[in-house]
Amino acid sequence: MGLVGAELERQGIATVCIQLVRTVAERVRPPRSLLVPFAHGYPFGEPGDATVQLAVLEAALGMIEDASLRPPALVAYRPGD
Repeated sequence: MGLVGAELERQGIATVCIQLVRTVAERVRPPRSLLVPFAHGYPFGEPGDATVQLAVLEAALGMIEDASLRPPALVAYRPGD
């Protein structure tokens, strides 16, 4: 998905990749990556936990709004931040 994100960015569409594995983000280098601490298959946390899922989504969208981030940006999601 990181390569797709990079191409979308070249076309003027902002993207954020939700990453479960740091080494993948470091190798592929998508424009923006949010590194989450959840198990594989659960990039937004446990099913049914709307509070955590919304927090992850807000953190990802916040990366688009953060003008200080320069691609490739890798930010670790920290619950409660």
